[in-house]
Amino acid sequence: MAPKIFIDGEHGTTGLQIRTRMAGRRDVELLSIPEAERRNAALREDMLNSADIAILCLPDEASKEAVQMVSANNNVRVIDTSTAFRVNPGWAYGFAEMDGAQADKIKAARFVANPGCYPTGAIGLIRPLRAAGLLPDGYPVTVNAVSGYTGGGKQMIAQMENPDHPDAITAPHFLYGLPLTHKHVPEMTVHGLLDRAPIFSPSVGKFAQGMIVQVPLHLDDLAEGTTMESIHAALVAHYAGQNIVTVVPLAESKALPRVNAVELEGKDTMKLFVFGTPGGSHVNLVALLDNLGKGASGAAVQNMDLMLAS
Repeated sequence: MAPKIFIDGEHGTTGLQIRTRMAGRRDVELLSIPEAERRNAALREDMLNSADIAILCLPDEASKEAVQMVSANNNVRVIDTSTAFRVNPGWAYGFAEMDGAQADKIKAARFVANPGCYPTGAIGLIRPLRAAGLLPDGYPVTVNAVSGYTGGGKQMIAQMENPDHPDAITAPHFLYGLPLTHKHVPEMTVHGLLDRAPIFSPSVGKFAQGMIVQVPLHLDDLAEGTTMESIHAALVAHYAGQNIVTVVPLAESKALPRVNAVELEGKDTMKLFVFGTPGGSHVNLVALLDNLGKGASGAAVQNMDLMLAS
């Protein structure tokens, strides 16, 4: 019998993208609530408790409520895409490529917290350097990023795509999170193995899907002898043996005139780059991904597949 999957919040942006990725699959049975019944609490609770895996695509408080609905039912496993449980030590963090043991943790877990889109890029760049001892304690990490507007959900999509919307956004690019207290900072700190919270400056561009995350570094302030080449080598070694996160060769990166934020639109992979001048004093680490792919829905499906393989 095929395992039953219920997407709680299937009509939202993340949920719809998960459904699209699973549309042609015959190895799972997708449980569904008609949109007209999505506020039917009893039906929702029944669906949650009938699933083998429930994927929560909800705001934080609604996710916490859903987890309470299944907490006594040990047969239901959960993937949560909100920020509610991403630094909870009782939950497995759903970035399988983060280190060599993480995929097995996800396979064995009952509760998996799907990573955020920005943190996927930031952690993907930072954690290998911390693990290799290249990024020292106390280093003042900064993370600068731009996302496609779909990351803001249906409200922002309407604001960006409908010029007649009462709160239409006409800017081609804008910064937000200006008080520097973005909800993704704790996640970056914990899973990036940082002892000091990074300064995170997010922004949105007038494109639907895609993302660039940048972590610029001063080589003189890293471990003694760290070079652009040794940073690249650390990333290559960290991600060896898997094909979801790829590290672009230095020669290839050097030849690039630009990085296109939408290059991986519709894909569930991530590319990492190391830019700089050989022998120079600075590098810029760059992660490229789809904010709804490896940054959200694609990662949720990858985590589901790992859990089903356990």
